[in-house]
Amino acid sequence: MRKILSVCIVLLCQFLNGQTTDTDSVAAVEKPKWIQKNRVNLDISEVTFVNWNSGGSNSISGLLGLNSSLNYDRQNFFWKNSGKIRYGVNKQESQKVRKTEDLLELDSKLGYRKDSLTNWFFSGHINFKSQFTNGYKYPNKETPISKFMAPGYMFIGAGAEYGKDFDKFSFYFSPLTVKTTFVLDEALANKGAFGVDPAVYDSDGKLIRSGQRIRNEVGILVSHFFETEMYENIVISTKLNLYTDYIDNFGNVDVDWLVNFNFKVNQFVKASLSSHLKYDDDIKISVPSEVEGEYVERGARVQWKQLLGIGVVIDF
Repeated sequence: MRKILSVCIVLLCQFLNGQTTDTDSVAAVEKPKWIQKNRVNLDISEVTFVNWNSGGSNSISGLLGLNSSLNYDRQNFFWKNSGKIRYGVNKQESQKVRKTEDLLELDSKLGYRKDSLTNWFFSGHINFKSQFTNGYKYPNKETPISKFMAPGYMFIGAGAEYGKDFDKFSFYFSPLTVKTTFVLDEALANKGAFGVDPAVYDSDGKLIRSGQRIRNEVGILVSHFFETEMYENIVISTKLNLYTDYIDNFGNVDVDWLVNFNFKVNQFVKASLSSHLKYDDDIKISVPSEVEGEYVERGARVQWKQLLGIGVVIDF
């Protein structure tokens, strides 16, 4: 009898230990995770001429970037947060320092799905963009054409997002997105820059009403992200945002399309080639007038920027 009892006790202990191990294993799998990633990159290019018979100007350019993300995942819920800072300058021997890049961007989104069988998430999204320093239409450095929070853009919306691996592919559709444009500089607001209502003056030029500082729109936002490795150490990514306002010119689509090629040389040295295309009907383009030194405003046009850089990258 004692032997039978001892065997039963041993079996019971083994069963309880095994059950506890399985429970701990399940708990470990279901444990929520915060994952933080940071990347700093510095690109520098320099050109020097000495007795160069074809001519040229000595120049040096630098671009500093910081990308940071903090993501939370648990079963059918996610919360992804990211911040991006980029600032670049260029100096030529006969010119003052000029800005080539200036970006401050914060992004946060929440997602929930009813079960693990679907890749569709109910999602909420908030995005903010602005810049750090004044922008100018060079060579004129007396009159700024942009400043910090002039403009600033904020998108807040809710909708549905599809994605199995959000670091590689996602599609977001929001039928209700509020776009807020900030122009907190008085001079730019009075000019009606970036789509806000301009100031109103009487016939004598006296200010009746100041320019609009904040403009709100409600519309549809469609966003798509895709990243893949084309060849070994060559990664291409593309991000496309399309937005149209319900009330003001519905169907007139604002476009923001970014394409990046990243070339990995080794763990610390990388090269990048990027193309950034934008179209916003609220942003009018100024062109030189017949009077020297003066500009006249024209309609909205396609904006395009291309960057090529080689530099040091540190992940931590």
